[in-house]
Amino acid sequence: MSEFKQYSLAEVAKHNSNKSVWFVIHNNVYDVTEFLNEHPGGEEVLLEQGGRTASEAFEDVGHSSDAREMMKKFKVGEIIESERTTVNERSTPDWATENANKEDESSYRQWMLPLILGIFATIIYRYFFVQQ
Repeated sequence: MSEFKQYSLAEVAKHNSNKSVWFVIHNNVYDVTEFLNEHPGGEEVLLEQGGRTASEAFEDVGHSSDAREMMKKFKVGEIIESERTTVNERSTPDWATENANKEDESSYRQWMLPLILGIFATIIYRYFFVQQ
C-alpha cells in the first residue's frame, strides 16, 4: 500500500485557482501552489492545468530529468485505483549521446566532401591534361 493519501479526480478538480493549484501527472497528485512564481514557463501554464490531469501536457513539453526530480517534493498523493489511467511516460533525452552522434556525423561530412572533390578533380585533370 502506498504511503501517500488517495484522492479522487473530483477532489483534485477543486484545486484550480491561484490559491491552491493541484493536478495529476501519471496518476500522482501534485500541489504546485508554492511553485507558481518559480515555474520557468510562467504561472499561467500551471494555472491552466490546475484541477485536472496534466500528464500529456507535461510530457509534450519534454521536461528535463531535473524537473522530474523536482516534482517529487510537490507530490501530495495518488489517484484512487478506480480512476487511474495509463499515459506512457516519455524518457528524457540523453543529450550527451545525441550530441555525440551529431558531432560524429558532422565530422564525417567535413572530410567526405573534400575527399570526393579531390578524387573528382584528379579524374578531370588526368582526362584533360595527361592524355595529350
